[in-house]
Amino acid sequence: MTQFAVVCLSSYLVGSIPFGFLIARFYGLDIRTAGSGNIGATNVTRQLGRAIGGLVFLLDFAKGAMPVAVAQYLDGASGLVEVAGISALAGHMFPIWLRFQGGKGVATGTGVVVVLLPFVALLALLVWLAVLAATRFVSIASIAAAGAVCGFHLAFTPAPFGANQYRLTLFTIIAFLLVVARHYSNIVRVIRGQEHQISESTVMRSLGKVIHVLSMGLWLGSNVFFTFVVALVILKTWQSYGQMTFSERPTWLPFGGGFNEEAGTRVFGATVAPIFPFFFLIQGICGLFALITALGFSRAEPNRRLHRVRFMIILVAALTVIAGWPLSQRLDRLRTDRYGQDSAVAKQAKEDFGRLHTYSLFLNFGTIVLVTIGTALAAFPPPCRMQTESSKPS
Repeated sequence: MTQFAVVCLSSYLVGSIPFGFLIARFYGLDIRTAGSGNIGATNVTRQLGRAIGGLVFLLDFAKGAMPVAVAQYLDGASGLVEVAGISALAGHMFPIWLRFQGGKGVATGTGVVVVLLPFVALLALLVWLAVLAATRFVSIASIAAAGAVCGFHLAFTPAPFGANQYRLTLFTIIAFLLVVARHYSNIVRVIRGQEHQISESTVMRSLGKVIHVLSMGLWLGSNVFFTFVVALVILKTWQSYGQMTFSERPTWLPFGGGFNEEAGTRVFGATVAPIFPFFFLIQGICGLFALITALGFSRAEPNRRLHRVRFMIILVAALTVIAGWPLSQRLDRLRTDRYGQDSAVAKQAKEDFGRLHTYSLFLNFGTIVLVTIGTALAAFPPPCRMQTESSKPS
């Protein structure tokens, strides 16, 4: 309990150091009375420039990462790590030195997540960039990134509320709720049309295009590769082994004379089944980024019908992936049942498997067709620079 209390208090105090306020005061500015009044890196950047804002971001990032890293070194399995992360985040949001009026917690929370969940942090960064490019709202991008941390952790973790993961899961949920609560005023201003947006720029437009093209390319490539290369090649390989006589099979294949083409199909199913969770996860991530950036294209050129069509095509493709995931799980269970000892159960399982497998194939081919069309439409993004009235063609 003593160690727990020390980690909690020290992490809060480190997190409560108001670097944005102190650095702005050094330059003769009370950051609380300028711009949005927030002491975080975004407001400092607007008032004092990118260099000073970048310094504040790094310092706020460090005061989230360092307490968690220290707690991880002391004892990473007792819950100290998650407590240190929440305490540092709470310190930044509610610093005792500024009468509990702190920042939004984005930079500090990023530091915490980078130490706890580095891969999830990378994906959340991409979500932040995609939403920022699509909406130009830093606040909305930050909320989306915090939600992505929680969502990706739940998606990647087989038992997120199990004995070994529930503390980390609770941390991601609490952190997300804190970020949303601290951005309440930003949400109100967005609804009223009063929220500050970053200016339109070639960099922002190019960023959205790059993320969109990469997402669509990876989505199409992974789907085509798995469907027409991995699945077909592995299936044909195992079936060909089953068609061989015992003497014809390679010596490294430890199957007896009872191994036939049907048995090869069974082995194929057991081989590819573990790939499906990753396959659908990759498609889901690509679909998410493609949808966000496609929405940004519609915002950039609201009167261009092509962008609305593109968004709907990608949305339907994403829905086919969502529909295919529970179907694949059901097929995985039937794959075992159809070879069970109970002949009646096995017969019914075979019938169900054949019918659902047909549905699954139609969904998968539908996804490929839609993503192919969406990838082709990636050749028609909004221009990098909006045309001014004087530069528009007459």
